[in-house]
Amino acid sequence: MNTSGNQITSGLKIGLFGIGLNTYWDQFEGLEQRLSGYVDEVADKLTGFGSGVVNLGLIDTPQKAFEAGSRFRKEDVDLIFLYVTTYALSSTVLPVVKRAKVPVVILNLTPGAAIDYATFNKMKNRTAMTGEWLAYCSACPVPEIANVFKRAAIPFYQITGMLHNDPHVWQQVEEWIAAAKVVHTMYHNTLGIMGNYYGGMLDIYSDLTLQCATFGGHIEIMEVDELSGLRDTVQEIEVKDKLKEFHERFDVQSDCSDFELERAATTAVALDKLVAKYNLGSMAYYHKGTGNAANEDTMSSVILGNSLLTAAGIPVAGEYEIKNAQAMKIMDSFGAGGSFTEYYAMDFNDDVVLMGHDGPCHPAIAEGKIKVKPLQVYHGKVGNGLSVEMSVSHGPVTMLSVVETAGGKIIFLVAEAESVAGPILEIGNTNSRYKFTIGARAFVETWNSHGPAHHCAVGKGHIASKIKKLGDLLGVETVKVC
Repeated sequence: MNTSGNQITSGLKIGLFGIGLNTYWDQFEGLEQRLSGYVDEVADKLTGFGSGVVNLGLIDTPQKAFEAGSRFRKEDVDLIFLYVTTYALSSTVLPVVKRAKVPVVILNLTPGAAIDYATFNKMKNRTAMTGEWLAYCSACPVPEIANVFKRAAIPFYQITGMLHNDPHVWQQVEEWIAAAKVVHTMYHNTLGIMGNYYGGMLDIYSDLTLQCATFGGHIEIMEVDELSGLRDTVQEIEVKDKLKEFHERFDVQSDCSDFELERAATTAVALDKLVAKYNLGSMAYYHKGTGNAANEDTMSSVILGNSLLTAAGIPVAGEYEIKNAQAMKIMDSFGAGGSFTEYYAMDFNDDVVLMGHDGPCHPAIAEGKIKVKPLQVYHGKVGNGLSVEMSVSHGPVTMLSVVETAGGKIIFLVAEAESVAGPILEIGNTNSRYKFTIGARAFVETWNSHGPAHHCAVGKGHIASKIKKLGDLLGVETVKVC
């Protein structure tokens, strides 16, 4: 598939610096070299998480701090890890972070679980004893640094633990880097919006300026007429190639006519061309096409093509649901998928909520091969044509809603659940059964109490902690229901 909408995230840069006190170096032999080695170990770990690392080593004087801040700003780092190796002055920290103007995570990491007290207390040289103690003294200046950050109105985050043999530390580091990658992706993403709102759905109307101010990126406003025009340029060989892709990727049911398949294939090729033209990384769409046969033909044949785009990292939301296109892009950027969904029904016998949606699905997170079925009517919409039917892969899932509040802000609403086996509605739409730790009734009431739109994005895995970190980096409140 010739699409170019997968936004480039390889440019993510992580800044790293350690802090120490230059007065110590002449007093305690080998301490500076030892702590510098610890900083280099952290740099190697950070590189292993797939990001570029700008390692400035130990910063031990205010002058070096000013130089480090300018260097980070010049390098355009996205996130800074501050490794506190021993006691150090806050004056070696504030100039760095204030100049760099990016989020900072404090690494309060001791070399091991504890000092070997018996061995330590048998040391003959008290100066050497102090030097050994200072190598374990990372916790000491963190309150000082926190005080200064608070008074300077600089948000900061902490990871406390051990440099060695502490999986919790590196899981947290990985999650911060994953969140920073999503911030980077969203900032550089082009969201295409095509058509118009579904009239009367007041919950889905969005503030485009607020979306750009919160996530960055660019919103390209497009007309359905352009997609209809692109359909006229599609060649027969392109249609044949797309039909082959349909049969490879989907379980096309026997009652799907050649006419409808070719109509969907033509539109899918046109969608690829539209995505390439505008370098789209996501899209929201809706249009009736009433009174315009070409546009009605286009909009009633987009589902398969938009499903393939979604699988290719270009999530597509129907009903012009811009907020949910953002949620789907976030989930997909975390590698979790991100399929369009809403309440379908409640099953009080099995204590599950049935959720799904018509329109495009996310093939990468499907339980088995997706079925393509013909629908004689698109409920609530104009026309008829082919549709897709799938359930989300059984196992842990996370739901995300990007909510615009009455106060003109955005919040993340999150819930973790399990996609479970059982009967679904075989109506040619995506639909799944979800079980929540707090029960179906409590989930629905609690989720609704936060005022989300009726759509959300669902993805594989429990990633609420990553979404929380994303919210922290963006300055967006995250509310976890369960």
